[in-house]
Amino acid sequence: SGINAEYWDFSDMELEKITRRFTVELAKKGFLGPGIDVPAPDMGTGEREMSWMADTYKNTIGTTDINSHACVTGKPIVMGGIHGRTSATGRGVYHSTKIFLDDPQYMEMVGLVPGVSGKTCILQGFGNVGLHTARYFHRAGAKIIAVIEWDGTIYNPSGIDPKELEDWKLEHGTIKGFPGATETTEDLLEGECDILLPCAKEKVITEENADRIKAKVIAEGANGPITPAADEILIKKNILVVPDIYCNSGGVTVSYFEWLKNLNHVSYGRLTFKYEFDSNKHLLQSVQSSLESRFSGKIPVTPTPEFERAMGGASEKDIVNSGLEYTMERSGKKIKETALAHDLGVDIRTAAFVLALTKISNNIIMAGFTFT
Repeated sequence: SGINAEYWDFSDMELEKITRRFTVELAKKGFLGPGIDVPAPDMGTGEREMSWMADTYKNTIGTTDINSHACVTGKPIVMGGIHGRTSATGRGVYHSTKIFLDDPQYMEMVGLVPGVSGKTCILQGFGNVGLHTARYFHRAGAKIIAVIEWDGTIYNPSGIDPKELEDWKLEHGTIKGFPGATETTEDLLEGECDILLPCAKEKVITEENADRIKAKVIAEGANGPITPAADEILIKKNILVVPDIYCNSGGVTVSYFEWLKNLNHVSYGRLTFKYEFDSNKHLLQSVQSSLESRFSGKIPVTPTPEFERAMGGASEKDIVNSGLEYTMERSGKKIKETALAHDLGVDIRTAAFVLALTKISNNIIMAGFTFT
């Protein structure tokens, strides 16, 4: 279910009333709950809306449920949210694409040099997913040469700085007029680039325009930006598509981490911070004592700035980012192995589905059928 509304046509109070009523309707029909279904933010929603939903559930259906805040994810930190959730989807898009960009075999298939650095990217959508996707690619040395938004397109062959564009959009409410790029009316979804990043909405690449796509790699940051008919055309053109089922799963993955945090009622790392700090401190003291027993005089052992920052253990954000990166790398490796085993070439979507269905099948075989 969902709400079909142009959110900018409503006041904050009206949006809150709509969201809270929607939550009540879901909950009373048994469609919402920590052990039933756990929604996360998407287009037009964010921490604020998730906070309203959690509060409504807690004070109605979930009034006696100690785990009530686990009914939704993407919440503010003070409402049981988790550090790293806001950027998680974009971060996942970057890591999932990097898995293939770093693989010489796949880069040979599409005619690119391995690695992220130096690659040119065209980004569609500069919301939460698009912004953070652009940030991570930019930090890795890629160039964001164009950004496509609903109200305009900007282009700079030398690259657009995502942070500067974010600041401009926050101040002006649009990417139009950004001094670091030139406005254009050209459909740059079909522009020359190494990587196309559709991070806005579904069905933007169809059988009508698929044959004109010039990118060598497409990373589906949005849900379903490529239609099935277009997908077949892209495969024939030998364009590598990192499918949405895997590519944009970073948000869902960190939502799972948030759900676990809510069920455990403790932040990641809280139980080990002090222990790890003391352990590292004792390690330095042990090294110093060993040196001083071997050589005469005081030999102070001081940690490097990097080690000193890590002495207190990993923060919640460190743990979340590490867990996300590990999850994306492990899944990507399995998908690549499946694609190669079935000789699927650049058809990564089929490989992802084969891998997923194999896991489900194995689980059913092991569990058997409850009712026969």
